[in-house]
Amino acid sequence: MISSYLKVFLLLLLCINLVTGRAGQYVTCGSAIKLQNLAYKIRLHSHDVKYGSGSGQQSVTGTDTTDDVNSHWAVLGPLNQTCKRGEPIECGATIRFQHLTTRKFLHSHLFSSPLSGSQEVSAFGENGNGVGDSGDHWRVICDSDFWERDDSVTFKHVDTSAYLASSGHAYGRPINGQLEIVGLTRLDSSCHWQTAEGLFVHTSNFNPKQNQNKPEHNEL
Repeated sequence: MISSYLKVFLLLLLCINLVTGRAGQYVTCGSAIKLQNLAYKIRLHSHDVKYGSGSGQQSVTGTDTTDDVNSHWAVLGPLNQTCKRGEPIECGATIRFQHLTTRKFLHSHLFSSPLSGSQEVSAFGENGNGVGDSGDHWRVICDSDFWERDDSVTFKHVDTSAYLASSGHAYGRPINGQLEIVGLTRLDSSCHWQTAEGLFVHTSNFNPKQNQNKPEHNEL
């Protein structure tokens, strides 16, 4: 008869193997991803264009262009903390998104957005050196233990409790046709996001052969 200690050990070993085998399905620390808004089919985007009102910080928008390099965001740990490169992001974890082109962080605060008057979302970082503040912190809200690539997830701003969303309002020049990105106090369909294209970093013990039947988002 198998002892109770051995049963516990075998159960733990099974759980570890399941997590390891599914590692390729997860969004991981250090990955560079594009985020697609499921309601408007746009990708989270930024560029060196500042808001003409509100904070005057670098604007964040949504674009329907799939191959724009200005839509890449690195997944990082909270300010003054590190997450291990390649480790899956847990549901409920606090993270930051760093815009790869300008090195600024996805940010929000109690300024009004320019088109809808919702909460402004910007890209922030002093002097281009990637140093931000607690306004860069977002909590990953999802239903599993870890953030899975194909899941619909929401991002809750830690400082203000607003959800990352799009208002659906379109800008004119110089960013004609791009949609406004905002923070909303209540969840609706515009608050749901999914990973699209990206470069996903895996832990050293990840075995891609265990994940052959799972399609990979790996194009930049």
